[in-house]
Amino acid sequence: MSAAKTGATMKISLMKRVAILLMVTFVGSPITLLAQDKTDGKDNKPAETAGSATKGKLDDRENPLLIGKRNINKHTINFYSLEKEVALGQQLAAQVEQQAKFIDDPVITEYVNRVGQNIVLHSDAKVPFTIKVVDSDDVNAFALPGGFFFVNKGLLLAADNEAEIAGVMAHEIAHVAARHGVEQASKGTLANLAIIPLIFMTGGLATIAYNALQFAVPLAFLKFSRGMESEADMLGAEYSWAAGYDPHSLVTFFEKLEKKDKDKPGTLAKVFRSHPPTPDRISKVSELIARFPERDEYTVNTSEFNRVKARLLQLTNSRVIAASGDRNGPQRPTLKRRRDGDDQTQPGQPGSDQPKDKPTLKRRDSDGKSDETKPPLNQP
Repeated sequence: MSAAKTGATMKISLMKRVAILLMVTFVGSPITLLAQDKTDGKDNKPAETAGSATKGKLDDRENPLLIGKRNINKHTINFYSLEKEVALGQQLAAQVEQQAKFIDDPVITEYVNRVGQNIVLHSDAKVPFTIKVVDSDDVNAFALPGGFFFVNKGLLLAADNEAEIAGVMAHEIAHVAARHGVEQASKGTLANLAIIPLIFMTGGLATIAYNALQFAVPLAFLKFSRGMESEADMLGAEYSWAAGYDPHSLVTFFEKLEKKDKDKPGTLAKVFRSHPPTPDRISKVSELIARFPERDEYTVNTSEFNRVKARLLQLTNSRVIAASGDRNGPQRPTLKRRRDGDDQTQPGQPGSDQPKDKPTLKRRDSDGKSDETKPPLNQP
């Protein structure tokens, strides 16, 4: 056997040993498995705390006035520094960006970034966020470890106001602030944890493994335990409140999605469906919100949200028209001549017996209930 061939064989063997060693370290070591057993109770603790029906003092994790002044990650098992978390997020985000299409309209992307970055400023997150709008009709948003945040076009179109968008974004930002993704990896609970050795490996072996994993890896980092979802509900409600939004909007949006998915199965994206907003989760976060410090008013909607949503609809419709193959340009309208005896009166016009539709207005009272006979608090 030649020296070159022997050297190549030894190199591949060494890389395999390094990969196995890393997998044992992150997945199968007794310390990791023991830590997983000990922290299972921790995963469920936020659900109990957030759902406490007892009126009274908020603890540190529940109190939105302590955001940025507390450590929400203590007593957790995490082998990742913030630098390694960002490096991992970059790897995962690169996979998403290779396959996804993005909205590049500057008005839309700037608006979504402004809403999201405002929530980040009012959160416990320790990493900077990069926010992009995905050109997908799925009602979805997800944030990868390290602050790489993707918001689907379908989510923006499904929301009725800015507070609903802010509520969903706050929930996803909470997952990153609590470092749930890398906590899952540290505990060895990810089915596709094989991505971790790729950070340390180079060459053909890493390329083969990387290509085999594909888009399943980012999704695996978004499958959180019930306790983690409840913690994100709790923190997300706090971040919405701190940013000035109505924290109930996340609850109402999830209720609306749940109803839509029942009426038309498939409305929820896979990530939402894996941990649906159950009545129990909704009840617990509602009870927590009721114990927040009172505010005179919340931001529910803005005129900018309405303009951006209309722009997004226009962009979507123009693409549909272009895809239909109509290259002859705008056509003249088809006219119909009115004949004697035809009743062409439309509702709302003189002579019509049918009343013209009126908009439904809504105000959010201090008790969190809606009064649909009053105008909205924050009408621009």
